[in-house]
Amino acid sequence: MNESLTYRDAGVDLDAAERAKRSLAPLLDAVGDENTLSGLGSFGGLYAVPGGMAEPVLVASADGVGTKLKVAFASRRHDTVGQDLVNHCVNDILVQGARPLFFLDYLATGDLDEGVVSAVVGGVARACSENACALLGGETAQMPDFYAAGEYDLAGFVVGVVERGHILDGSAVRAGDRLVALPSSGLHTNGFTLARTIVFERLGLGVGDPFPGEPATVEEVLLRVHRSYLATVWPLLEEGAVRAMAHITGGGIGGNLPRVLPEGLGARVDCTSWAPANVFRQLRDAGGVALREMYRVFNMGVGMILVVAPEREAEVLAALGKGGWPLGEVVEGSGVQLSGVD
Repeated sequence: MNESLTYRDAGVDLDAAERAKRSLAPLLDAVGDENTLSGLGSFGGLYAVPGGMAEPVLVASADGVGTKLKVAFASRRHDTVGQDLVNHCVNDILVQGARPLFFLDYLATGDLDEGVVSAVVGGVARACSENACALLGGETAQMPDFYAAGEYDLAGFVVGVVERGHILDGSAVRAGDRLVALPSSGLHTNGFTLARTIVFERLGLGVGDPFPGEPATVEEVLLRVHRSYLATVWPLLEEGAVRAMAHITGGGIGGNLPRVLPEGLGARVDCTSWAPANVFRQLRDAGGVALREMYRVFNMGVGMILVVAPEREAEVLAALGKGGWPLGEVVEGSGVQLSGVD
């Protein structure tokens, strides 16, 4: 007679999953707010639509962290990728004028390591707190036949709200409007397949080695947290100083800026107006990557672009201080001209 099997024999530890779930309860409780109506264990998260708005419109977005996770696996550092996830999603709805209400995460892993789960979700909770966003819940799935030992995937879902009359959809943009750049903190969460190939294969570096040209290790440089622009930009949105915004993610400036420009309008970007950070210079030199390809794959140091009326450019730049600079302008035509790249 065959020996009786359990779920644990097949690779799924339900006891560990239950312990991990209980350990997350304080994180969810700490990042709830007055509109959070459910707690840990509910089949669905409950959240009351905030009052005080004439025509509230919900804005939702989902995203992941991509192969930046491979750097987290190699370095055994898991406390930053959750922050990346939240901040990326928050930026994606911010460009439509929305502030975040609540967030949910999905973590799928091969062998469930309770410490890793706690670190990842702890990063999610930290970023939710920093963005004044409730962590409403999520899912942790054990899939031992699907993911290699020590690896996981991570996705997130954010829901925010904006007054219908304040939605930023690009319709207010006009030729002659100015572009204002906000700096990134580094690679953010895009281009890591190319970056990892250059750093680990071309340069032959390990995660603990010094990164060329920096007083930091490879893991410290590559795992720098994707910046949230909510706190910086929100006061400008409340003042009505911004006509459109573009979050510079996969596809770079040329792939993202046109998404917020109306038909018949393009942009001229002065790529000599800033010096890309050391990480981009090192990747280009070590990988022999063409400059235009660099601008197509990476943000090159520009994490967010604001489109503002000419008469408000000085006001916006003054409010940003050293945190922004004139990048270019909106022009008749289509696409993005990257001046200084060719």
